[in-house]
Amino acid sequence: MRRPAHSAIVAVGMMSLSAIATAEPKSEDMSVSVIKHGTGASSVGAEENFTGKVRVQGRFQRGAPARIGGATVTFEPGARTAWHTHPLGQTLIVTSGHGFVQEWGRPAQALESGDVAWIPPGVKHWHGAAPSAEMTHVALAESQDGKSVTWMEKVSDAQYRGGNADTAKP
Repeated sequence: MRRPAHSAIVAVGMMSLSAIATAEPKSEDMSVSVIKHGTGASSVGAEENFTGKVRVQGRFQRGAPARIGGATVTFEPGARTAWHTHPLGQTLIVTSGHGFVQEWGRPAQALESGDVAWIPPGVKHWHGAAPSAEMTHVALAESQDGKSVTWMEKVSDAQYRGGNADTAKP
């Protein structure tokens, strides 16, 4: 029996992020590397890039020739990123809870566990938790010229509410 594609992506994404080394491999060491769940670094989301309480776990960045990087990010209710872009786009795999993603100039779109969101290259957007629910997602982005994100201004409370994040139901 074949599993739905998004379930497979979520399962692979969760396993991969808990099992990928945080250090770049040395050129002479190109074997599979594993970091056991719970042993990777955890940090608080930087205040200049997030509103509310955000926890970032399992952050990783692969070295050349690969350019993928990411982390598991947990947003407490109402917490969210600042507006930002990614030079090669971003994939979000929601692993639990309810939240939103919003492209500049468009209504927010609801996210729930199992959803996968693709943000195209250069699209200004934010993502985060619903006002009354926590959300966790795996965020993946590739680097171009050593950069994977450009942070911009914070999402104001009025923008957060006005983007339908206060009324949209996942």
